[in-house]
Amino acid sequence: MKVLITGGAGFIGSHTTEALLDRGYRVIVYDNFDEYYEGKEENIQIFQKDPNLTLIKADVLNYDRLRGAIKGSDFVIHLAAQPGVRFSLENPLKTTRVNVVGTLCVLMAAKQEAVQKVILASSSSVYGIPQYLPVDEKHRKKPISIYGASKLAAEQYSKLFNEQMELPVVILRYHTVYGPRQRPDMAIHKWTKQILNQQTVTVYGNGEQTRDFTYIDDAVEGTIRAIETEADGETFNIGSGTRTNVNQTLELLIRALHKDDVKIVNELCKPGDVPDTYADIRKSERILGYRPRVALRDGIENFVEWFKKNKT
Repeated sequence: MKVLITGGAGFIGSHTTEALLDRGYRVIVYDNFDEYYEGKEENIQIFQKDPNLTLIKADVLNYDRLRGAIKGSDFVIHLAAQPGVRFSLENPLKTTRVNVVGTLCVLMAAKQEAVQKVILASSSSVYGIPQYLPVDEKHRKKPISIYGASKLAAEQYSKLFNEQMELPVVILRYHTVYGPRQRPDMAIHKWTKQILNQQTVTVYGNGEQTRDFTYIDDAVEGTIRAIETEADGETFNIGSGTRTNVNQTLELLIRALHKDDVKIVNELCKPGDVPDTYADIRKSERILGYRPRVALRDGIENFVEWFKKNKT
């Protein structure tokens, strides 16, 4: 089987690529290596010489190049995106072009090339401020950021292609994925760098807001199960099914780093931040056979080990 992964050199993308190669798939990594963050070249170094890997440096907005790359693929995993809730509020046009128009390009190309299934990476950001916890897939969608709105628009296009054009599509709503190769702008990565450099750690809000932290290996397993099961036209939460507040998460990180002199400062919450994320994963468990296995404590220790080996 051949799988094309847009954004395949990114955080989730590189781990998904590695896992698929380990399972014997042929993989096309389609990535434009955007300057939003560094490290993508490092992400794919360990498997770049694999004979089952093809690397294409191109943009999802380049429709002709994208369609040519997709030709002959069995599956497309669409992970390419402009991430960042805060970035999106300052750069709404770029966020919309990449996340909405880019998704439309992928769907059109996939339909034209008759792929077996498209997996769309969405986000818990589509829910906005939760009305109840844990949040199931039927929860209202009322995003409070441009990023969340762009992901919801991408979902709507995907559903239209699925229902009106008979393109098999599965939507995955990832919840706060973390782990080795994590983007530098994400909290655990940023805190780790601050602590090891003896800098003040910034916590937005009082730290009592909660997050459903999902370890990267679990997110990848859920993604591959979306390919390998017969699910079609469905939307799934991909999370840990637990939640931890920010203060507790930071304490786990401080312990993993063996530091006891960390200075913490609290600042006002940033626009677009939600108070809680907490995924109801029963549908994913029932249909995909999804079972998150990595506890937050263990995942943070894995991240710290990777960071010390690769970033210090």
